[in-house]
Amino acid sequence: MTEVIFAILTIALLLYVILGGADFGGGILELFTRGKASEVVSRAIAPVWEANHVWLILVIVILFVGFPPVYSTVLTTLHIPILLALIGIIFRGSAFTFRHYDIQEETPNKIYSSMFRYSSLFTTLFLGVSVGGIILGEISTDYSKGFYEIYIHPWFNLFSFSIGIFLIILFAFLANIYTLVEIKDEKEVDRFARLAKYMIAALVVAGGVVFAAAEINGHHLFLEFLQSPVSIVFVVLATLALPILWKNLKRNRQNLLRLVAGFQTTMIVGGWFAIQFPILVNLKDAPDITLQNSKAPEQVQFYMLIALVVGVLIILPYIGYLYKVFKFSTVSEPPQNANKDSGEM
Repeated sequence: MTEVIFAILTIALLLYVILGGADFGGGILELFTRGKASEVVSRAIAPVWEANHVWLILVIVILFVGFPPVYSTVLTTLHIPILLALIGIIFRGSAFTFRHYDIQEETPNKIYSSMFRYSSLFTTLFLGVSVGGIILGEISTDYSKGFYEIYIHPWFNLFSFSIGIFLIILFAFLANIYTLVEIKDEKEVDRFARLAKYMIAALVVAGGVVFAAAEINGHHLFLEFLQSPVSIVFVVLATLALPILWKNLKRNRQNLLRLVAGFQTTMIVGGWFAIQFPILVNLKDAPDITLQNSKAPEQVQFYMLIALVVGVLIILPYIGYLYKVFKFSTVSEPPQNANKDSGEM
């Protein structure tokens, strides 16, 4: 029963990274392209961006009810980066809403656009920093050590920020791939395809930086990776998918590109879970919080599992219908030549 609940938690987190991450990446992509992607990003995420937060809500609820020690430890010791991420989510959502639905005057539109872009970057950075704090193993449960040692030290380090940077690139990459389907101008398709190739290279470099930063901060992540056959397989599969993605970027095969990008992200998240499992939170001066020592009583798990199954049966058809109506119906439209060139990125 615990494993089934954890599997649902994992799937919800993965969906938030793949779908919600692409939404955050839309703002980052606008920042990288100096606003030239604004129109296509708005068109791509406007119908679905708010719905994707359901996966984050599901993750939080499962942790709160099913694994309370994880929830309480993370939300206590890492409350600063998590609070900053939540503030970023509020600013980002508000700015996008006002920009998309408010009057299209130049000055307000520029302000909303800037808020949307920088808050997307800011939020993604601190989501990654929070993940880094969970992994690194510097969280202390001895609350007598002082404010800095308890609430700052676990996340304010090179490793945590390297994961934040990795997430920024990953989310922008997902947004780039997903928005290709929204572009009808062949020249713009070429530009976004070229940008995606730069991001693939940047992802590889950023991944290496994460491992190097872990060693600098005393966490032997690379050794843990080598000791996990599942993680090795996942990374190999993600690497083998790179040539497929690279080859088909120019051809703009939207469905294939989306599937490959989603597959690669799944392999990255799965590789992290494989390294960690069954540890959920690495602690500094106490036994790590694991799947078994953090689970709620069996009766709570039982009723929670019933609620999750019923909820999933209700949510998934509506989410699927939402995407079918607003997203999949546009895939079959081929790119068309534009009347004029909009300039290089």
